[in-house]
Amino acid sequence: MPRLLTNFLAKAALCVAVAGTLAGCGLSDFSGRYPSKGDVKPHPGVVSAQRFPIHGIDVSKWQGEIDWASVRAAGTRFAFVKSTEGGDHEDERFRLNWAGAKAAGVPVGAYHFVYWCRPAHEQAQWFVQHIPRDPDALPPVLDLEWNGHSRTCPRKVPREIALEKARLMLRELEAHTGKVPIIYTDITFHKEVLEGEREFDRYPFWLRSVAATPEERYTERPWAFWQYTTTGRVPGIRGDVDRNAFYGTDQEFTGWLRGEFDIGRRVWLNGARVAAPVAAGPAAGAVRQAATGGPTAPSPEADE
Repeated sequence: MPRLLTNFLAKAALCVAVAGTLAGCGLSDFSGRYPSKGDVKPHPGVVSAQRFPIHGIDVSKWQGEIDWASVRAAGTRFAFVKSTEGGDHEDERFRLNWAGAKAAGVPVGAYHFVYWCRPAHEQAQWFVQHIPRDPDALPPVLDLEWNGHSRTCPRKVPREIALEKARLMLRELEAHTGKVPIIYTDITFHKEVLEGEREFDRYPFWLRSVAATPEERYTERPWAFWQYTTTGRVPGIRGDVDRNAFYGTDQEFTGWLRGEFDIGRRVWLNGARVAAPVAAGPAAGAVRQAATGGPTAPSPEADE
């Protein structure tokens, strides 16, 4: 656990014991619009993320049964659901989550967790076999991070092998869906494999950074989505859920859904109306929503 969070929680526990509430100690719970409030591991990045207007979640079997109508009513604008892992595993709740999000009117996409001990072409085929042929679906996501907690494949592969596997899977996903895939990654994998690789600039990046803004943790890497916490609270979901911010305005988000706005390059396409860009400091007027998140099973958070 990051020192910042450890110190905050220790201080909070002491204050609550004396004053009875966080407010009585002069500490913020980062509460917002959600009736079920609170980021249980708050950090300054959460405040920055909440200034963006568009927020969503990513989920897997670990969230259990989800009331998607409540999730949507709370203001959730998009959801990525875990579909597959490696070449032989499908998330047990993928189809239920996909159908539930669709029925509630939440734009939904699928993500695949890469297993580095499996051939890339087998993983790509496995993933595309499970993605619904839905023209309204969000682009597919390739989750690129090391499998350090895996019992069967904890090792890292050489950088060039990791890059070649990513290239192959990204090409096959785009050919299958007709949409440019999104790359999800964390700080360690990006630094060791993706940093400085300009060939991937055409892909939108979804960056995990749960203790600071992405600009503080990733070198020269524009982002489309920011996973800013893994301990979020959202009505309709019991327990923690990953929370994510979209880099852009409401108009840009709508344009992206319609295929008129390229979120990777942050440009409007085919003469579509250009909206005012979001500055490096996030846009104001965001719906404040307490949360935290990433697209895998719960794992210890490093100082990200």
